[in-house]
Amino acid sequence: MIYESRDTAVGRPRLLPWSNLDGNPCYLVTDNTGTSHLSRVADNVEAVQLGMADDLLGHAADLLGDGKATAPQLRFLAARLTESLHDVHRVARSRGARLPVPHDDEISDAAPEEDIGV
Repeated sequence: MIYESRDTAVGRPRLLPWSNLDGNPCYLVTDNTGTSHLSRVADNVEAVQLGMADDLLGHAADLLGDGKATAPQLRFLAARLTESLHDVHRVARSRGARLPVPHDDEISDAAPEEDIGV
């Protein structure tokens, strides 16, 4: 199944991986190519955020495996994990919103979902 945007000139606003000074989300309205300077900057920031989240998971596993970890260390870890999860969630929302929408005829041609009993 091939998906493509219905509007090739201007896409939906892209949620950027940072907020404004008031903490409100920032959006970018551009063409669907994703090649503008700001789009590339946003892609790089997302890559850094995802890489930092991956590194933090490694540190979290180490600290949680250490029986001598103190309460302040665990609180600090929880705060950093919360920040990281917020960043990763924003990246996921941004990328999910940019997924191409299938045409109506492609949806009807798709195989029906199976009912999985529990």
